[in-house]
Amino acid sequence: MSNVIVLGAGMVGSAMAIDMAKNHNVTLTDLNQSLLEKLKLQHESLAIQQLDVTNKEALQTVIKQHDLVICAVPGFLGFKTLKAIIEAEMNVVDISFFPENSLELDALAKDKKVTAIVDCGVAPGMDNVILGHYNEKMKLTDFECLVGGLPKQKKWPFSYKAPFSPIDVIEEYTRPARYVENGKEIVREPLTDCDYVEFDKVGTLESFNSDGLRSIIHTMPHIPNMKEKTLRYPGHVNYIRVLKESGFFNTEKVEVNGVEVSPLDFTSKILIDEWKLGEQEKELTVMRVTVKGENSNGQTEEIVYDMHDEYCSETNTSSMARTTGYTATAAANIFLEGLFTEKGIFPPELVGKHETCFNYFFKYLEERNISYKKSSRLM
Repeated sequence: MSNVIVLGAGMVGSAMAIDMAKNHNVTLTDLNQSLLEKLKLQHESLAIQQLDVTNKEALQTVIKQHDLVICAVPGFLGFKTLKAIIEAEMNVVDISFFPENSLELDALAKDKKVTAIVDCGVAPGMDNVILGHYNEKMKLTDFECLVGGLPKQKKWPFSYKAPFSPIDVIEEYTRPARYVENGKEIVREPLTDCDYVEFDKVGTLESFNSDGLRSIIHTMPHIPNMKEKTLRYPGHVNYIRVLKESGFFNTEKVEVNGVEVSPLDFTSKILIDEWKLGEQEKELTVMRVTVKGENSNGQTEEIVYDMHDEYCSETNTSSMARTTGYTATAAANIFLEGLFTEKGIFPPELVGKHETCFNYFFKYLEERNISYKKSSRLM
């Protein structure tokens, strides 16, 4: 039994702490003391500690008392927090999904003899694991990931609910989307190249460009075609584009009746109630990962993994927390059980490339009723 510390007691962080506490001693930290106390009442086995991760000295002092750090802080704090963890010579699994390139910390992690598994959620996360596995077995030409978190009940106009801040969602709608086509990196506006795609149990969804490839642009440069697209209910993109083109996502302040206000801050304030996911509101996660290339028999093969997961009423855990958090706790246990010990920064594709780790992820998730359905066809 290891001593594990989880940074961040939000929806995903708390789910990870509860999951890890089944087999380990877990300390859950957050700046919000009342949130920690509420979680402690519900889960007595958790130790709690108020912690401000921006206080580097306090952060490093606290984490050094543990065997592994799991980092689930907001994205804007992620890179600095991860760097501080590595500087403290602590091994870490990170799901803060910060915009910076985590591979920039690889030399530091190697110097400190630290294992840092990053971007370890559902996507980025499991799609990377799948890609890493098949990259070892096939000469890949194509990779595509379609993924989205959606409410069960559609509500006009957006038909969307977010388990996190609207500002983080809007970032997905404003950050230029990078993908790879014919061996060249292409940068497009997000919310473009919309397609309708059919999914069992859900029906028709709309896919659009978003900047989700992240590390694999750097770790898999030999694959000529790679793309990640976000999924929403049909119609959502149009309403978002109206807001975006009208300036509601701008950060430059404008004056209104003598008061300066950021359009983005105003929009987020309005949308926070519209998009807020209720504590026990039913939602779902849909993902389809497709890889294509030449298999060991010299044939062109396409392999597809489909995942559909829903809110768990038994544990009152959202699908987004389950699919994201349990992927990360699988990685944490892979490390703690000594199945992956390499030093440096490791996005999930560099962990999933190992057969034992790949199988562990799927078995761990299956035990938590998260299933990936595999199909393949020769072309």
